[in-house]
Amino acid sequence: MRGRDYVAEPKPLPPGGGRSVTPDELTDRRARLEREFAELQFDLGGLAYEMAIRDHWRVDLLVRHAARLQTVDAELGGLERLARIDEGGAAGTCPNCDALYPRGAAFCSQCAHPLMR
Repeated sequence: MRGRDYVAEPKPLPPGGGRSVTPDELTDRRARLEREFAELQFDLGGLAYEMAIRDHWRVDLLVRHAARLQTVDAELGGLERLARIDEGGAAGTCPNCDALYPRGAAFCSQCAHPLMR
């Protein structure tokens, strides 16, 4: 990660106990995840390249980096689904796990916490 310029990241959304999420917050969160995804992908490729030129493979490191990349990719996919579901953004955040949910959701898609009383 040396030698690359980093831009200040927007703060992640705090646990909101079901508070509304503005379209701007959704856009900021998506932009942050897109940057993080690109960096993780770059780092994974660099790690594989370094291992290849040294002919010394550490599969555990590759799997760990790939798992983090997959987690970010899944979160990014969830945000993109929410954006398609409702152009106005998400209805709020889960009070249990802070995952975004669309309007009309009865349960959180991440932890199955009930969202309606």
